[in-house]
Amino acid sequence: MNVFIIGIGLIGGSMALDIQEKYPKAKIYGIDTKEAHLDEALKLGVIHQKSSFKELDKAEIVIVSIPVDAQIEVLPKVLNIVNDDTLVMDVGSTKELICKTLEKHPKRRNFLATHPIAGTEFSGPSAAIKGLFKDKTNIICEVEKTAFQLQEKALGIFATLGMRIRYMDAHSHDKHIAYVSHLSHISSFMLGKTVIEKEQNERDIFDMAGSGFESTVRLAKSSPAMWTPIFEQNKENVIETLEKYINNLEEFKSLMQQDKFSEIFQKMKSTNHIKQILNGIK
Repeated sequence: MNVFIIGIGLIGGSMALDIQEKYPKAKIYGIDTKEAHLDEALKLGVIHQKSSFKELDKAEIVIVSIPVDAQIEVLPKVLNIVNDDTLVMDVGSTKELICKTLEKHPKRRNFLATHPIAGTEFSGPSAAIKGLFKDKTNIICEVEKTAFQLQEKALGIFATLGMRIRYMDAHSHDKHIAYVSHLSHISSFMLGKTVIEKEQNERDIFDMAGSGFESTVRLAKSSPAMWTPIFEQNKENVIETLEKYINNLEEFKSLMQQDKFSEIFQKMKSTNHIKQILNGIK
């Protein structure tokens, strides 16, 4: 099985490692705009061989794991080259624009729009880890537009990697993911920004920062090159979530100004219900 990974970072690299482990006969080819990434991936054993778009005609599976703005240009190019029986998948955090871009492509049936809900704040080939996708949800959009035989191939791989599958239309995906993922990253980035600005005057603040701060600001270490295009492509949904979030912050601030701490207690208590929701997901 010839598997081509375009973009050797956290997601693409982790998928390469898991496929190697579960499919020992698979040969992993790497394509990346950064030669250093390919060298590192080769050294770490994430890929078996460097490659290029010229060799995509021998691919059985192509996994495109690059920033979503680049996906818009790269995916049509990939589909133009691959054979009729090749499965092409993306793993991006937005789906609607990607699906719309490819809706009239002659080889649309070769493409499967996926979004594995897995990751860390790290990037690059060294961020790749085995078992990243075990028990994680993989959202698949517009599955009916993918050739049935290629659907089966993809679902077999996902099952072998231990993933749960959720089907969703692209519009709903982008709307929901704005709340549970994109807003979290913005909150983390802005918390980090707020503390950094304060730290200019009070250096002791980082000495006092505990595990709560560290876990909350963890996502601020994520790649801006990856996340800025996500916010751009999902702009309307992200702005909607920000408006609701800002309203809640303003309300919290107002309650504090009015010394209404019993109301603050009740709002925090009702929000504790999130524990049951998250436990149910796990």
